[in-house]
Amino acid sequence: MQPVPPGGAHQGTYAGDVSPELAWQWVQAGEAVLVDVRTDAEREWVGFVPGALPLAWKQWPGMAMNPDFDALLRAASGSKKVVLLCRSGVRSIAAAKRATELGLEAYNILEGFEGDPDADAHRGQKGGWRFRGLPWRQN
Repeated sequence: MQPVPPGGAHQGTYAGDVSPELAWQWVQAGEAVLVDVRTDAEREWVGFVPGALPLAWKQWPGMAMNPDFDALLRAASGSKKVVLLCRSGVRSIAAAKRATELGLEAYNILEGFEGDPDADAHRGQKGGWRFRGLPWRQN
């Protein structure tokens, strides 16, 4: 399984999109750092990936940019790839673009932690990290 180049308007702005399974393979092999860019509240209430770097792209309330994002991401990545996870794979695209601007090899994790909403507007039934059976915990 190979990364997919970013599509549409995102093309060429970060290294690519990867499936949750490929991202986890890279993390387990020591090739990548998993960065969860969701808010602290999302990780606390919805669930989190053990061992992932909890580094919000934007913070609740108000969804203000995290002023420490750049410095903490650089410090954590070392020379490894960075795989970025959010709720549905939208904020992680923005974070992947920023990581690329910082000189990192950055990938968006497709589907995010919860996946897309189903016909009843419920997440967790149509893709996502949890749906794929990858490691996660809940407080």
